[in-house]
Amino acid sequence: MPSVRSAKPPRDEPRQPGDDPGGPRPVPLVGVATNAKLATADREAPPGIDEVLALLRAQGGRITSARRLLLVALFASREHRTAEELAAEVQEQAPDVHLSTIYRNLDELERLGVIDRTPLGRGPAAYHLASASHGHFVCDGCGAMTEVPEGIFRELAGAASRQYGFRIDPHRFAVAGLCADCQPG
Repeated sequence: MPSVRSAKPPRDEPRQPGDDPGGPRPVPLVGVATNAKLATADREAPPGIDEVLALLRAQGGRITSARRLLLVALFASREHRTAEELAAEVQEQAPDVHLSTIYRNLDELERLGVIDRTPLGRGPAAYHLASASHGHFVCDGCGAMTEVPEGIFRELAGAASRQYGFRIDPHRFAVAGLCADCQPG
């Protein structure tokens, strides 16, 4: 499994309330949106599991044990994981849940704005809870992925827009290359 790293702010930057130095962050609840997408302030605070279930119900969806287990897996870790990795975690609790069920649920959660799907280089797409805009560096050598703030790509996004009329979506943006550990020399 590829490792996931987050670009960390400089050490002299003060921690914000609720920042966690390394473990899972508590997930605050926010109000359920009235439209088809989940409303989160600046996409910083993901919804809670109960809120997502309420949103699914409001959109006419059924609350199945497979769907509930998938949400528990997604909320248990802030890592980017493939559908296969999420399926394996769900199947530990419910071995009869098929991979196609996981994909259908992931598609629905993405449509509702609960999760983001990010294609990562040549490998399978990764899924994670919707969050603040960020891009990804993916190492072609070891497969490690590093989350980087959206600002790193601001100049590139501006040039793509001006010169080609193309808008880069940072939630689905990955740049392939070699990490420091895999570079020769």
